[in-house]
Amino acid sequence: MRLVLLGPPGSGKGTQAALLKDRLNVVHISTGDLLRAAVAAGTELGKIAKATMDAGELVSDDLVLQLLEDRLGQPDVANGYILDGYPRNLAQAKALDALLSRLEQNIDHALALIVDEEQIVARLAQRASEQGRTDDSESVVRHRLHVYAEQTAPVVDYYEAKGLLARIDGVGSIEEINQRLMDAM
Repeated sequence: MRLVLLGPPGSGKGTQAALLKDRLNVVHISTGDLLRAAVAAGTELGKIAKATMDAGELVSDDLVLQLLEDRLGQPDVANGYILDGYPRNLAQAKALDALLSRLEQNIDHALALIVDEEQIVARLAQRASEQGRTDDSESVVRHRLHVYAEQTAPVVDYYEAKGLLARIDGVGSIEEINQRLMDAM
């Protein structure tokens, strides 16, 4: 099973990906984790990523795609995987399709967690107070939601047009949401 898990920041993607990983016996792949691991390991791609990040710039889509290609070639993904929060824009979605075509793989489902903006702001405000995260201030969260609406929401439409998308109500208990995701597959 190969899944793309989409949703705005604070929609519960990471929480649900961890649960689905265990239930489906697949690998959870976060491109942020891939970048951090490559930097920590000092790989050639990691060195390039570190230099870019240290300069305060965004790592290029091409570099992220190379990291993803390396990861998808590893034996532990044979059972499948969950891409958590990737692709983030239409260019990445199309590049992912090209990569998967080369690897003779395909996405089985794209699952979009749908959560109201005010619910997300409240969730992340709670996370900020519990974990002391400054990146979860209301103004930062609202900016991230705006960026999501502009850049990532079109990816939802892209997968819907391909007949792969299920929109999942992302409000409720963790278990209820997880069951909705399982039912959609």
